[in-house]
This record gives sequence, C-alpha cells and structure tokens, in this order.
Amino acid sequence: MSDTPHSHSHGLGHGHGHGHGHDHDDEFDRGLSYDLPVLARRRMIRLLAGASMVPLVAACSSDESGGTSSASSSSPSGSSASSAGADCETIPSETAGPYPGDGSNGPDVLRESGVVRRDITRSVGSANGVAEGVPLTVTLTVVATDSGCETPKKGAAVYLWHCDREGRYSLYSDGVTDENYLRGVQETDAKGQVTFTSIFPGCYTGRWPHIHFEVYDSLDDATAAQDSVVTSQLAFPEDVCDTVYATDGYGQSVTHLSELSLETDGIFRDGYDQQLATMKGSVEKGYTATLTVPV
Repeated sequence: MSDTPHSHSHGLGHGHGHGHGHDHDDEFDRGLSYDLPVLARRRMIRLLAGASMVPLVAACSSDESGGTSSASSSSPSGSSASSAGADCETIPSETAGPYPGDGSNGPDVLRESGVVRRDITRSVGSANGVAEGVPLTVTLTVVATDSGCETPKKGAAVYLWHCDREGRYSLYSDGVTDENYLRGVQETDAKGQVTFTSIFPGCYTGRWPHIHFEVYDSLDDATAAQDSVVTSQLAFPEDVCDTVYATDGYGQSVTHLSELSLETDGIFRDGYDQQLATMKGSVEKGYTATLTVPV
C-alpha cells in the first residue's frame, strides 16, 4: 500500500517464536505474506501436537465444509464456554505482526516495570503519553480445550496490544517510538478472565480493526518473554467500527475501513468466527468487547 499513515524505525530483532519483522511501509502489519499458507497455518497446532495425517485430512474436510464455533459469543462471566462443548477448538493462531513489543522484533515492553496493569491507555516507566479515543474495555476469558472449553485457565497470563486512534503502534511508529501505551499484561483470575481498559483502535491501511494478544502459561513466563501458548487476534464487528469512526479523531479510519472487509482482510479472511468480539455499549458511555479464548 502506498498510503500508510506513518513509517516505522525499528528493524528485525532476534525473536522467540512469533512475529514477522519487516520495515516496508507498504506492508504495515499485513502479515499474510509472512505467514504459512492459510490452511497450513490453521493446521499447525495439530501438526505440532503430533496429529497423524488421517485426522489432519479429516479436520481439513470438516473446516472447509463451513463448520463454525460458538466460542466468539462470549460473555464476561464466561458462561458461553460451556455451550461450546464438543465444538470447542483452540483459537486460531495468527501472526503477532512486526510490532509486538515482546522482544521478538526489537523492543521488549514485557520487561518494563509497570507493564502488569489493567489500564493500558497510559505509557509506563519514563514515558508519559496518553492514548486518546473512544473508551473500550476488553475482557478475554481463557479456557482449556481439553475440558471442552468448560474449565477456566486460572493463573495464565495475557499480553494484549493494539494501535492507537491514529493507527500507530507505540515503540515503533513515528511520533510514538518513546511511548509504550496500549500494551499490558495481566494474570487470569479464577474465571480465567483478564480485563483491560483501553481505547478503540483506529483502522490503518491493509488491516481490518483488530487487537493482538498472546497467552502464556504464567505471569512469570509472560514478563520473562518466554514462549507463548498461542498468539492470536481479536476482530471488531463492522457496525461498531462505523459508529466509532464517525467520531472526532478517527477520520482516516473511515477511508481505510471502506477499502476492507473481514472477508478480504489478510488475517481474518480464512475465518473469524472464534475471533469476532461480542460488543456492547455506545460512543458516549464507551464499549465493552468480550471474547472466549480456548487454548
């Protein structure tokens, strides 16, 4: 793309298994050309688990026939996890993008004092920036797939990050390389939940509005930047995006969103049922986004 909203100054770093670094403005976090082919990427979890070729073929046939999961219709209480039952599947693994801030591509905010927090609208440490935008509360409920999505994963950890209203990523994008806002880590509670207070992200060239997150076995693993259990992304419904982007400060997002759809986005076009957030709220009162994350 030739009309990216900003450029980025960090190049490749040495990673720990997720994220694809690149420094071309016309490939801003598109991710697709750096990932496995669509079906292969969706099957990688099964391959790593040592699945045989026969179940793999069967799984391909099942997925391609249009099977869906109800896991995305989550509620803060996690009550929808039990409804998934036999349909419980691990949330799709996605690229962390080139701007994860987890040490896999340059900066590592996970080692920053204060990164374990609920409110991610402000930078921590020596930075003091504040991200402006429509208020957003994000609740993720992490559940165990081996329990049919019935059992919450207490004591796991989630690292969550996303772009700001202008489509910039802290630590990487011009103008905010010294900031680290819109990035935070939390430990899941007895319900398997983490809740972050943030702002609704903007839409930039080439990507549907989304939030990145990584799930770790423990808070210690997360803050030490150990290998994550899964890296995925949350997608926003189009009607909510349209409403938010009609407000002050999101002007460029209107243009970028008009050029995209969930079906053409490089990440979500292979299926987004498990990743589409359930939304409530309004521009005036702020929005809540909830999603069940089977791991």
